[in-house]
Amino acid sequence: MDKIVIYIHGKGGNAEESVHYKSLFSDCDVVGLNYTAQFPWEAKKEFPPLFDLICKNYKSVQVIANSIGAYWAMNALSDKQIEKAYFVSPVVNMEKLITDMMFLANVTEAELRDKKEIKTSFGETLSWDYLCYAKENPIIWKIPTHILFGEKDNLTSYSTISEFAEQANATLTVMKNGEHWFHTDEQMNFLDDWINNFLDK
Repeated sequence: MDKIVIYIHGKGGNAEESVHYKSLFSDCDVVGLNYTAQFPWEAKKEFPPLFDLICKNYKSVQVIANSIGAYWAMNALSDKQIEKAYFVSPVVNMEKLITDMMFLANVTEAELRDKKEIKTSFGETLSWDYLCYAKENPIIWKIPTHILFGEKDNLTSYSTISEFAEQANATLTVMKNGEHWFHTDEQMNFLDDWINNFLDK
C-alpha cells in the first residue's frame, strides 16, 4: 500500500484506538501515533520526526486527530504533506480554553503568572507556560480538513469551532446531542458515517 492514515489520540487515549479506523480505510495502512508529549512544545519536537519515520514509504498521508491531539497536530505538523485531516472534537483555540478554565476556577492572569501552576477543583492544572505558549503560537492550518463536533461539547463552544472552520476552510458536521468524547454506539456510528461521507470527496 502506498497510502497511510495516522491516528493521533487525545488526552487519556492511546495509539491502539487507531484499530477502529482500519475497516473505514480499507485501502490504507492505519497507524496510531505512539507519542509521550504532555505539552504542545513537547509535541512540536516529538511529532515531526515520528511522522516522517512513519510516512517515509507512503505517497499519500491522511490524519485523524482527536481533541487535544488535533491541537497538537496543528501546532506540530502544519508544514507536512498531509492530503486530508479528520478532526473529532478538536481543541482549536487553546488560549480561550485556558482562559475559560481560569474563569471557572476564579483565577486571574496575575495569579497564574505568579504561581506558574494552579490546580483546579475540576481536575485540571492551569499552567502559565501553557497559556503563554498558546498566545505566542497561534494556529495556522491550511490542510483540507473535515471537523466533527458534538452539540454538547463541554470544552469548545459552537461559535469557537465554527469560526475556526471558516478560517481553515474546513467542513463542519455537528452531531445533535453529541458530546466531546465520542464513545457510545450511537456516537461511533455517527462518526463512521461522517468519515464514509467524506472518503472520496
